[in-house]
Amino acid sequence: MSKLHKIKHLLLFLTFIASFSAFSQSNSKFKVTLDAGHGAHDFGAVYHGHIEKNITLAIVLKVGKILEANPNIDVNYTRKNDTFIELVERSSIANRADANIFVSIHCNANKNTAACGSETYVMGLNKNASNLAIAKSENAVITLEKDYKQKYEGFDPNNPSSMIGITLMQEEYIENSISLASKIQDQFSGINKKTRGVKQAPFMVLHKAYMPRVLIETGFISNPEEGALLDSEDGQQEIAQAIANAIVSYKKEYFGSNSNDVIEKPSKKMAQEPVKEITPTVVKNESIVEKEQPNPAIPMIVFKVQLAAAVKKIELIPSNFKGLRNVESTTDNGQLYKYTYGETSDYEVAKKNLEEAKSKGYTSAYLVAFKDGKKISVQEALK
Repeated sequence: MSKLHKIKHLLLFLTFIASFSAFSQSNSKFKVTLDAGHGAHDFGAVYHGHIEKNITLAIVLKVGKILEANPNIDVNYTRKNDTFIELVERSSIANRADANIFVSIHCNANKNTAACGSETYVMGLNKNASNLAIAKSENAVITLEKDYKQKYEGFDPNNPSSMIGITLMQEEYIENSISLASKIQDQFSGINKKTRGVKQAPFMVLHKAYMPRVLIETGFISNPEEGALLDSEDGQQEIAQAIANAIVSYKKEYFGSNSNDVIEKPSKKMAQEPVKEITPTVVKNESIVEKEQPNPAIPMIVFKVQLAAAVKKIELIPSNFKGLRNVESTTDNGQLYKYTYGETSDYEVAKKNLEEAKSKGYTSAYLVAFKDGKKISVQEALK
């Protein structure tokens, strides 16, 4: 075989490999790890004959069944029966599965039996007293584990704030976690379920899961009416469908849509108060450059690279962002700072900006899109 033919064969082989790799990536499944809180000798909260470990398992299995009907979603579980799984092992299961998201499902309880409603937590060090009380209750499970003092050295389950002294990997995933949590609460509103909002607290079960992750308190089993609903087949199915809808919505926004990504309509009418839009404050790390004023009759679509989200403010200078210039900081009421790079209306340029950010070490960076200043999905922007 001549040298020219060898080169041609090599090029054909490399083209095949590249095509196969692209095909594999485009057909890779969205991976979800579902975690049913408590289990076996860890009953969780028990009120009026309702047992948390049984309710969480029933809801998880129903969520999983709905998601498994979608061939583009791969579901794995921390438990599928009445077994005890250590907190650190629950997140390890998600890590080993290389899950895209981790969803831990629980039930709330309170001595005030009138308390009701759902709330979804993301990992954080918020010192709000009620948030810490919930975290303390859930983290207490580790005392049932063998050698827990050695395994969780430096962490006191009676003092969730002690997690501040432990190395955290939170901020890389916090915005995506908040996005997923918000979608879950929106779905709960759609079934006339009282929503107590998205909150932050230091949950050990979320601590070492290296992906966007949330802990859902589906409702209060201490509330006689809500507890009965949580322990009913219809109530569990309705909650499971809401959670599954939120997961599919999150997949569509961040990982693209497939023909099987059907979101079931809530069985009840929406009963929400109007959402008040917060206008974010945007600051750049470059001198202000005047831009050409867009035609107001044409919707302005722009793409940006989401670099990171953090609870702390970072000075907008290139040295703080691995040499990247034109980094923007957006904050909503100073609670979370989002850092984006490379604003452009050209999608191809945006993809190159994303490649550049990843080459600088921002491996979890992704594209976000805005229409007239309001965030939309990239898929909607491309339409």
